[in-house]
Order: sequence, then structure tokens, then C-alpha cells
Amino acid sequence: MDPVGGKLLEVAKEELGYREKDGGYTKYGDWYGKTYEGGDDYYATAPWCDMFLAWAAKKTGVEDWAGEFAATIQHANWFKKKDAWGTEPEPGALVFFAWSGSKDIDAISHVGLVESVKGSTLRTIEANTDGVYLKRKTRDVSDVVGYGYPGKVEVAGRSLPGTEGEKNYVPKHVAAESGTMPAQATRPGNAVTSQQTSTKAADGQPLVEPDALLGGLLSIAVCGTVALAAGKSMAARVPAEAPIRVRKRGKHHKRPVELPADITPTVLDASEAGTAVMPAISAAIAAEAEDREFWSRVSPLEDDEDLAFWDALHADLPPIRSNTTGRAAVGHSQA
Repeated sequence: MDPVGGKLLEVAKEELGYREKDGGYTKYGDWYGKTYEGGDDYYATAPWCDMFLAWAAKKTGVEDWAGEFAATIQHANWFKKKDAWGTEPEPGALVFFAWSGSKDIDAISHVGLVESVKGSTLRTIEANTDGVYLKRKTRDVSDVVGYGYPGKVEVAGRSLPGTEGEKNYVPKHVAAESGTMPAQATRPGNAVTSQQTSTKAADGQPLVEPDALLGGLLSIAVCGTVALAAGKSMAARVPAEAPIRVRKRGKHHKRPVELPADITPTVLDASEAGTAVMPAISAAIAAEAEDREFWSRVSPLEDDEDLAFWDALHADLPPIRSNTTGRAAVGHSQA
């Protein structure tokens, strides 16, 4: 079991049975838009399979390992860049699907959580499945593009949540030998008492040689200065505003273009549903309309065809020059 994915599964089990509301509204999309997209209400009714995972990750404090995405393709690429991507199923892994059968990340259109694996069959928990539900599903691995393993994501300066390494973690550049300084004194937010910082034991003997202590403090200061400079350099490269996440409605990875004020996604969905019953006729009408538009733009140019014809004839004639009588001579001279 992936240790981070296990935490996501715990939350997912508590949310089983959730169903989106009228218009496609979900509390997960609403939360995502307010938390990460400046209050953009588009996300409140957008496809929500990945936004649910972001919500679950935030709730359990593992967002740095699991990611915070609304776009499945972007999410999968993030795992790949973190060297936490693969093709072997594992409970707790995020599973990315492409219903086309493609194994290309750009073809991904859905994501869920692996609950269990049996041969080539996966038992998953997925949001936005069967249209409107958060529920368990049984999937065949043939539809899987790959898996993201949140437990394999390395987060700088932090260990996996709930592990001993996280509780006792001490940055390498300030690690002290046993007996010199308690490890918790070096963690941010921990108060250091006068007893902990004393350089003498109860019997008056120094706990740490003064030169060694001074050298250690100097090394901390130097490393801290380097880290601060590196942090400032990195901050300078970060854009002032978060990059725009583009997604296409229904595809989970691109956002649609801005709609006119009188057109809403609901209107578009209704229109799409109305024409889907006769796809061949709709395609023929669209093609005819495109042809009409093309020829309506080309037809005004027809008036120039006659002029072009005479220009062509003129170009084929030999040059014209004047003779001594003042009349035009074409092709030969006159006596």
C-alpha cells in the first residue's frame, strides 16, 4: 500500500456515495475554484475527478506528495517529472485512464484511486464516474495509461507523513552529534530552553567544547546564508501569478474559451445533447454552412475574372512601338 495513497483512500471511503448537484455542481469543484483559481466559478460545475483528489489531499495534509490539480494530463506529467510514475498497479496509487486504449499521457481523460489489485482487474474509488457519482468501480488494466505513486514523491526537507523520519527529521546541514544539542531544538517553531542551550553540565564540565560550538554555529550561519540566497533566486523565477490551467470541458485537461454573456455551459450541453442523436445530419449541415460561408466570401472576386482574362491576353502580345508616321506598329516595322 502506498503510504500517502492510503491516507487518500481513507478520505475517499468516507465520501463514497457523493453525487453532484443540479447543473453539475460539486463541493469539491467549488472548493478548488475558491482555493486555487481566485474564486473562478467555472470549477464548481467542471469535471471533478481530479479536484476531488486535490480536496482529499488537502484534508489529510499530503498535497505536497499527491499534487493539487484539476487537469488529469497535467497531474500525470507532474508525477512523471517527480520520478513517481509507472505502469505497475499498487493499492493507494493514482490510476490514470484513457478510454481510447492509448498509452500516451496526452490521451488521459480520467483519474481514480486504486483500492485493490487482482490479476488484470483493479478495484478503484473514483469521482465523477458514471456521470455524477463518487463510487467504487471495477476496471481492467487495458484502459490504464499509468500510475502515479505519491509515496515516491520526494518533498524537499520533509519525510513521508506519519513516519518516524518526519517526527525526528533534522536538516542535514544542522545535524548535531548525540549529546550536543537535542534534535527538536533545530526544528522550526520549537522553543529552545536555557537548560538545552547551556554549554555546561550540572557538574560544571562543558557539554561541548567552545571551539566546536562556535564552529558549528558558524557552519549553520554559512549554510543558512546560502539557503537564503538560493531561496531568493528561486523566488525571483516564480511568476507573480499562478500559471493558467487550461482545460477542455468534458476532457478534464483543457479549459474552454470564454463564452458570450448570454451563453452558459448548460446551454451548450443542452445543444450538444440535442444534436447528438443525428450526428450524420448535423455534420452534413455544418459542412454545407461552411461551404456557403466560403463561397459567399469568394463570389465578390468573380467580377475581376474578365479583367484578369484581358490582362492575360495583353501579356501574350509582343511589345508595341511607334513608327515614323505616328501610327502604332505591332510586331514589325512599316515602310
